[in-house]
Amino acid sequence: MDFSWINSFGNELLHGLGITLKLLALSGVFGFLLAVLVALGRLSSNPLISGPLRAYTAVFRGTPLLVQIYILYYGVGSVFASYPLIRGSFLWPYLREGFWYVALALILCVGAYVGEVLRGALRAVPRGELEAARAFGMKRLMVLRRVWLPRALELVKPTLVGETVLLLKATALASTVAVTDLLGAANLVRAQTLRVYEPLLAVAVIYIVLAFVIEHVFSRWGKVPQRQA
Repeated sequence: MDFSWINSFGNELLHGLGITLKLLALSGVFGFLLAVLVALGRLSSNPLISGPLRAYTAVFRGTPLLVQIYILYYGVGSVFASYPLIRGSFLWPYLREGFWYVALALILCVGAYVGEVLRGALRAVPRGELEAARAFGMKRLMVLRRVWLPRALELVKPTLVGETVLLLKATALASTVAVTDLLGAANLVRAQTLRVYEPLLAVAVIYIVLAFVIEHVFSRWGKVPQRQA
């Protein structure tokens, strides 16, 4: 195998890596915030809140991510393009880029999947801990922020690791709508060098390294450093 092409196409791979990391960060952060809202809404006794959220999670968990990306990019994107007012607005440079449609699809997907995970974790937190927090005079928001949500996250930390790694791999679908992420950069190298396997192997190694980094970050989460005597 010949990897001499890396000297000529290293910048393309670095650019693709940057796009992949941006997608991962955006969808991870905003998707998690959406997931918290979804989980709390699904626990609501008000059917006007829990009902639409149940439908949302069913739709996004029941349809392939690639289909969601295509609907947003080719469907919603084409609708935006049909309005001259939108094409002439300051938003058009963003609305014509596939990156933002992929990011939105990933955020909505993370919100649905992780929201259901968090819903189960929130229900699994012992009631006694919440009642003890209220007995100390904590308000509902403080109980959620200091007791309920942290305990729920501890319960599902292994699941969140897996979901984050799956999210990393899902960013590769961005290449299907002309976004030059890691896989898109590899396809560019393959087209210009006629190398079939080497670019894909290089990108696979990068994904594996990123997955190990994610697992290491989560393994450090919640650990309290021990003081030396």
